[in-house]
This record gives sequence, structure tokens and C-alpha cells, in this order.
Amino acid sequence: MNTPVSQTARPSTRAALLGGAFSITLPVFFGYIAIGIPFGLMLVNAGYPWWLSPIMSMLMYAGAGQYVAVGLFAARVPLPAMVLAMLMVNIRHIVYGLSLMERFKTVGRWKPYLIFSLTDETYALLTGITPPPSVAPGPFYGTIALLNQLYWITGSLIGALAGAIIPFSFNGVDFALTALFVVLLMDQLRRGGNGIPALIGGSCAVAALILVGPGNMLIASLAGALAVLSLFRGVRR
Repeated sequence: MNTPVSQTARPSTRAALLGGAFSITLPVFFGYIAIGIPFGLMLVNAGYPWWLSPIMSMLMYAGAGQYVAVGLFAARVPLPAMVLAMLMVNIRHIVYGLSLMERFKTVGRWKPYLIFSLTDETYALLTGITPPPSVAPGPFYGTIALLNQLYWITGSLIGALAGAIIPFSFNGVDFALTALFVVLLMDQLRRGGNGIPALIGGSCAVAALILVGPGNMLIASLAGALAVLSLFRGVRR
């Protein structure tokens, strides 16, 4: 007798969780709670209802993009300018997706969600791990991405609810994002990752900061890092 598809999918998802998805995402849990709370606070302080915070985190789910969007909404920026700003803030995700095309060929029905949920932190985790032999890639990667989004939704909801009740100070909270990236980088290096890309990326970020300033360094540093990595890869071949 054939087993229904729904019954075969559930054990795979459970196996992915048992295979270590939760423990792998723990650094993101602490980081997303710490970063999601100030987003919820900022949204409420800008005059928006608390329930908009989890809705944005479910439908938009773009970390830095959500922070920028709140300011754009409050300033009543025209829609075309808003779309352009979001493209510039999140354009790096195009590069993320291209680098994972080969890996996502085996994820099956999880592919649309994995493309949607490919944040900086999820990308850092997916590029530093491989599924256990007994776990299918789709449920394993998908569970990691889903857990990360749930962490972000939870943090933003906590911040929005708290902001609707009592005022908060934002002093020092913005460093949480930097700390999270440092933890993810250290975890990748600990797992035996190559430190050369990190060194190249850091050097290009410093160079972009000096040459174009903090307001425009993101695109410049990404472009520089990609160019140097491409040259380095060509030399190695």
C-alpha cells in the first residue's frame, strides 16, 4: 500500500529538527530577538499599530529593509523611490541566491520558501553546513530558514507589544546586528571554513568606508569583494 505524501513529509521535517537545525540556529535566535525587539519598538514609536510588526516580518522579512521601510513610510516617500531604496538595500540577496543555485537544486518544494527567506544570517548558516546523511536537504535547509524567521517574528512582536505599553531607550541596541554577524563568522571559521573570503570582505569594507563613506559603502564593498574573489578564484585555477 502506498504511503500518503503528507505522512512521508512529517518524519523528514522532524528528522531535520533532530538532525541539529535548532542547535545550528541558536546564534541567530539570540541575535534576531535582540534585533527584532528594537524594530518593533521603532515601528510603534513611529505611530503604527503593534500588529503591523509581525505582519511585516511574515510578509516582508528583510531585516535592514524593514528598518529602512519604517523611516520611508513615516517620511511619506513616493512608491517608486521606496522601491528603489529597497532594491539598493537588499540587492546583495541576488548574489546570495546565485551562489546557492546548485545547492537549491535538490531542495524540492522548499525552494520557493528558501528563496524568500534567504536573509544574511540564513545565508551564512546554509553556506557553512551540510545536511546529515539521513536527512533530505529540503526539509533540513527549510527548517533552518523557518526557525530563523520565527525568531525574527517573535522579536519584532515582543518589541511592538512592549513599545505599545512602556517607553524604551535605544542606546547601544543597534550593535546587536554587528555582534550577530561576528558570531556567525566565528562559527563558520570554527567549522573549518576558509578564512580568505572573510579577510577579503573585511578589507574591502574598510576600503569602501574610507573611500566613499558609511552612507554608500555597502554596494561599494560588495562590488569590491566580488571582484577580488573572482580574481582570486581565477588565479587559483
